[in-house]
Amino acid sequence: MDINILQILDILGTIAFAVSGVLAAMGQRLDLFGVLITAFVTAVGGGTLRDLLIGAQPVAWIQDINYTIIILITVAITIPFNRPIGNYKKTLLLCDSLGLGFFTIVGVQKGLLYGLHPAICVVLGTVTACFGGVIRDILLNNVPIIFRKNIYASACIIGAVLYLLSYQFLSLTLAVSEVICISVVVLIRIGSVKYDWHLPNIYKKK
Repeated sequence: MDINILQILDILGTIAFAVSGVLAAMGQRLDLFGVLITAFVTAVGGGTLRDLLIGAQPVAWIQDINYTIIILITVAITIPFNRPIGNYKKTLLLCDSLGLGFFTIVGVQKGLLYGLHPAICVVLGTVTACFGGVIRDILLNNVPIIFRKNIYASACIIGAVLYLLSYQFLSLTLAVSEVICISVVVLIRIGSVKYDWHLPNIYKKK
């Protein structure tokens, strides 16, 4: 595993989710402290839960102050550009989708580093990618996206499986496998919103 690439993906995921947290919080017209907290938990929430599950303590952001610095800088840059960005919902969707793709890889690789079963690595990738958004939505008093009809966690699962298949079993290069995973997750997530893709409805129509 190329740890430098993994660190870059972790930073990109942190930035993408921090931006999505800022936009979501500003959409609810929270004050500056609320925006900062929302951005922070969105960016590190999934990774924190992942590290707690595998016993990697202290969790990543506590060990490395750079996470906090990156989030603070991202918040400071994003707030002034909120209005020029225009349609914040589209920007939020894009940042959230990119964060899903980046963090899916980070979570899977963390599981592989700990020698866990590939299926568990898929779970860790999904947890890392999704649960920052879950915490964000709960703080903003919204039903978490992961529980709504549009595809969210399923995109991460598909991307993680393809990543493991392409890298570990088909022996494609790490870079190609990462591009496949990120592209698939982002395209499925955006497509699910644009074209209303969703899992089968388990409720009978009234």
